[in-house]
Amino acid sequence: MQGQTLEFWLEQEWLIPERTITGMIFTEGDVARARFIQDLAAGMGVNDEGIDVVLHLVDQLHGMRRVLVRLHDEVSGEAT
Repeated sequence: MQGQTLEFWLEQEWLIPERTITGMIFTEGDVARARFIQDLAAGMGVNDEGIDVVLHLVDQLHGMRRVLVRLHDEVSGEAT
């Protein structure tokens, strides 16, 4: 991956690594998301606007999954 590509992804907030005094820390999730973005762009030919839409939908799905897990835990009496 080229530095310009990473900079663009960061500007678009497609990747949001932890920022420290010494630089950025990318989690395994960040790396997986970067690979997904690369697959969308290079492998499937999705343009930047399409990538933005896909990532937004994926983020919504992950958010809904967290809500469902929390609701399940509450209903099951496992909530903390």
